[in-house]
Amino acid sequence: MNRSTLIAGPSAAPLSGTLKPPGDKSISHRIVILASLADGVTKVDGFLPGEDNLATAVMFEAMGVPITWLSEDKTRLRIEGCGLHGLRQPDGVLDAGNSGTCARLMAGVLAGQSFATTLTGDASLRRRPMMRVVEPLRRMGARIDGLDDGALLPLTIRGGELAAIHHVSEVASAQVKSCLLLAGLYAHGETSVSEPSPSRDHTEKMLASFGQPVEMREDAMVLRPCKSLRPPEGVFRVPADPSSACFFAVAASLLPGSCVRLAGIGVNPRRDGWRRILMQMGARLMLEDERTVGLEPVADVVAQDAQLRGIHVERVDVADAIDEFPALFVAAALSEGEFVLGDAAELRTKESDRICIMAKALTACGVELQEFPDGIRIQGRETLRGNVRVDAADDHRIAMAMAMAAQRADDDILIEHAEAIATSFPDFVPMAQSVGMNVRWADD
Repeated sequence: MNRSTLIAGPSAAPLSGTLKPPGDKSISHRIVILASLADGVTKVDGFLPGEDNLATAVMFEAMGVPITWLSEDKTRLRIEGCGLHGLRQPDGVLDAGNSGTCARLMAGVLAGQSFATTLTGDASLRRRPMMRVVEPLRRMGARIDGLDDGALLPLTIRGGELAAIHHVSEVASAQVKSCLLLAGLYAHGETSVSEPSPSRDHTEKMLASFGQPVEMREDAMVLRPCKSLRPPEGVFRVPADPSSACFFAVAASLLPGSCVRLAGIGVNPRRDGWRRILMQMGARLMLEDERTVGLEPVADVVAQDAQLRGIHVERVDVADAIDEFPALFVAAALSEGEFVLGDAAELRTKESDRICIMAKALTACGVELQEFPDGIRIQGRETLRGNVRVDAADDHRIAMAMAMAAQRADDDILIEHAEAIATSFPDFVPMAQSVGMNVRWADD
């Protein structure tokens, strides 16, 4: 079935109900990687079976890792790790699909192998910058060839003996940091990474749970390889994805009378910037039943309607909300006053140029705004103009953000090239419909 166009329109009633968004995308990638490199069996519950995460699993199956799916919906699985040096050369190219996380983290793993591998992705991923991981991996001793001298996929990585380095990253990027820490598992000496500001810390936490300490020393993350990984005891549980929760929190905030409970959401401070920003805008977001799932703090997030106001986003919150800005731009477009974001040039290097593509979509809906090289200024308004077509540019987060925007439009919005939703949230449409959102696939 061709599901490329999403139709969304004004909601007929307040949103209400309880949702359990899918598992955390970032953690789902990392558990497959670390479990595959461990000595022994890891059982996982809450895995996100989106196309991006399945691409990571398929890569390791191609390199000899037995993965057994324990549920029909592929949220539960069993991974028989082959050890750090037990992977075998795949018969063909490894395809990361649309996933930058998969591509960049796997570059670190492949740099430590004794064989050569070619890593590629879809058309969108082949436009995304790879030199930020290629350059430090080359300094560690990996031989990497690729398009534009390795700046773009596809990359051919010839691994081998690696030497530890200290890398100072120009951007706060968990993908860069995680790539080098994974390569550091194979390096002689201490691998360390410094960032201009903290990025999400799932890799460090998860490495520790597999028996590989990562030390915070002054302003650097430091890894001295312990030569083997051991699976954590019991079942590794993945919390619900905060990026997916953000869309529904925005929609509930914007629609009068709405109240939506989002169950089991990860509230790690490095992933919670979206909630801090929305609350600064006046959102009513309550945390209930705070607890720990596996390694991560989680809570039920109760989102109620509120009158939002524009703000100047604080620089300290940018990295912690970098994936959620498409949804936050929608909140800004329907707030009182002016919303200003800076220090966010990284948004231009995601699955699409998210500043540019969101600016075009919101402008089509009547929003006054101004783009900057590293951000945007948005003037809020009461409702959005419908009866328009917008282009999601094969970017899952833009497609879902504009579906939220349409709930406060005066007519339907047709969101084209929206099929990439399957990369991170395959059940988005039925879940949105279950709480009262007006959204459907065009061919439904």
